[in-house]
Amino acid sequence: MSKTSHDNLAVNLMNEALKLPWIKVNRTEFLVKLFGNQVLDLNQLIAKGPQVYFSQDELDQLVQERINLLTTQSSFVSFATGIPGGFAIAATIPADIAQFYAYCLKLAQEIAYIYGYEDIWLNENQLDENAKNTLILYIGIMLNVDTAASALRVLSSRLSAKSMKKLNNDTLNQAIYQPVTENVLAILNEKLAKVSVTKGVAKLIPVVGGVISGGTNYVEMKKMAERLKVELGLLPSYNVVDLEKDLQMLNRNGIHVEAKTKSKEKKEHSKKRKHDLEALEKAFHLMNSGVISEHDFKEIKRNILSKMK
Repeated sequence: MSKTSHDNLAVNLMNEALKLPWIKVNRTEFLVKLFGNQVLDLNQLIAKGPQVYFSQDELDQLVQERINLLTTQSSFVSFATGIPGGFAIAATIPADIAQFYAYCLKLAQEIAYIYGYEDIWLNENQLDENAKNTLILYIGIMLNVDTAASALRVLSSRLSAKSMKKLNNDTLNQAIYQPVTENVLAILNEKLAKVSVTKGVAKLIPVVGGVISGGTNYVEMKKMAERLKVELGLLPSYNVVDLEKDLQMLNRNGIHVEAKTKSKEKKEHSKKRKHDLEALEKAFHLMNSGVISEHDFKEIKRNILSKMK
């Protein structure tokens, strides 16, 4: 999680929110609680994800239920913290804003795990840098940052794992995580600066302030969660064509990652084959024109055909 002069509010928010114990979603416990009565092989469920057992429509419906539940919970908490005297997570960030994004992080994990994303809480429940960056990408998707969705799918897809296996973590961090997360933090920082003033004024009137906080919270989180649902919901059916589209999206935004997909390899092979055939045809014409001998042509032909195998 890179820290620069322009994203202090955003960095503080993320760091403080992640300290709250209820933010963490234990993937194993969550999936067992949600699907344990419907799946016989729980080990398979944990290893491969719910998408192996349930249709896209079933997963979408379950995600919608979680969105409805957590947005309602968050709006009630926001009502309480919108009244003067509500708790504060960070001195520079109003409590209702902090808890809003804390709930966003919790909801994002639940949505991701339902759609088959991997566990981000590793190293004895401690988040490593890549996991923190993943959470920032979740927030980026909620804030409608186009590159965040593409980056997350590229980094999470098993197709990507194969096509980018030569890239180490440092390379991935520099190529994808760093530019995208810095952009997300800059946008979040700007949003926090604006919203902090609005909600701070609302709290001057106790009951009205609470109503504004709760109502705004519900509408905004619902909208943001729906974006996340759409983008993360693409993973279960993610294919090579989708991967190439996401890579193109990143490339258009100045984020360049070299990844060999089967489709790309096929195109390269086809291009090389065409080049070899043209070289063979050219040699044939040279032989007919008397420029080279038949023996020379046969030698050229043998070399070209050996490379085409």
